[in-house]
Amino acid sequence: MEQLGDGQMSVSALATPLPMSLPAVMQHLAVLERCGLVESTKQGRVRTCRLRRVALGPLEDWLSARRADWERRLDELAVHLGEGPGA
Repeated sequence: MEQLGDGQMSVSALATPLPMSLPAVMQHLAVLERCGLVESTKQGRVRTCRLRRVALGPLEDWLSARRADWERRLDELAVHLGEGPGA
């Protein structure tokens, strides 16, 4: 996902720096494509992938909600332990 943040890339270019086989990379990309986070096209023998940035919005919202919940919980724990504000 990080590599695709810079723009579209071929599957082989995505796989090159990774410590896994090309078929394993293709399996991971297939999962991301089924989730709607990645889109791919095939031209000849080259499959090119790109990030679907619009699909990242709901993910970002979900992560923000989880982050806010955990920050609240950790603040409550700090107060309970006598280490946070209000302790």
